[in-house]
Amino acid sequence: MAVAEVRNLTLAYGPRTAISDLTLEIPEGCTGLLGPNGAGKTTLIKALLGFLKPVSGSGSVLGFDIRTESLKIRQRVGLMPEVDCHIPGMNAVSLTAYAGELAGMPSAHALRRAHEVLEYCGLGEVRYRKVETYSTGAKQRLKLAQALVHGPSLLFLDEPTNGLDPEGREEMLNLIRDISHGKGVNVVVSSHLLPDIERTCDHVLVLKDGTLRAQGSVAELKNTSRTLVDVELREPCPAFVEEILKAGASVVHCSGSSYRVSFPAGANSIGAVLFRAAKSSGAQIRGFRPTKRTLEEVFLEAVS
Repeated sequence: MAVAEVRNLTLAYGPRTAISDLTLEIPEGCTGLLGPNGAGKTTLIKALLGFLKPVSGSGSVLGFDIRTESLKIRQRVGLMPEVDCHIPGMNAVSLTAYAGELAGMPSAHALRRAHEVLEYCGLGEVRYRKVETYSTGAKQRLKLAQALVHGPSLLFLDEPTNGLDPEGREEMLNLIRDISHGKGVNVVVSSHLLPDIERTCDHVLVLKDGTLRAQGSVAELKNTSRTLVDVELREPCPAFVEEILKAGASVVHCSGSSYRVSFPAGANSIGAVLFRAAKSSGAQIRGFRPTKRTLEEVFLEAVS
């Protein structure tokens, strides 16, 4: 079941078209929204929340029309924007409770809930500090708390690990994973960092230039009907590639003396083929091992 969908959606900023005739569905669970900078990821999120009116096409979020029911959508959806959204002079409890009140919660309920989500996001001990004194990691977790305070059914996270150090990034990814897989909240993670998507998401949508280039579960997209083998030579050898091609295989990519070779599914005697190619080309094989396609390769294929 889709938690959000668009049909033939076109969005523009003045004369510039940002998204053109886009059709897609966001399934339940945790979905990664991938694409290079300027691909239209943030623009799509703004449209789904009703902040941008479509030039043409239609869409819905949680069953509500993005053209006519944007307020109902925003009351049921949490947003963690890429840019900071703090009010200097306020502490974390007041700011998070205020976000809950903006979503329609009674003041007392919003305040009680603010304490709960700040504790969950690891800010319990600093909840009364002024937000402008927070580190980058604490500010990111505060944005997540604001997005969670009203108990949304769907959460949009726009570049949630921006500016975080390795430890802070690990903490944020663990939170996202727990929210989507432990708390039952549908999550859309917009990012250009593929390892983050691979760690947290079950499904992926790849955008480029406002169009959909690939979609599906992470497992399906990484699956291939061919057998992949990583081969390490003593030194680079272009003649080795030529011999591999003659044998009916192909070189997916190479880096220095490392080659990823693709064989047809069910190919036999892969080792013998590699050694024959090495003997004919004068290359020396230092080692080889079977491997799998990465999400980065899926992404590069989709946007190239």
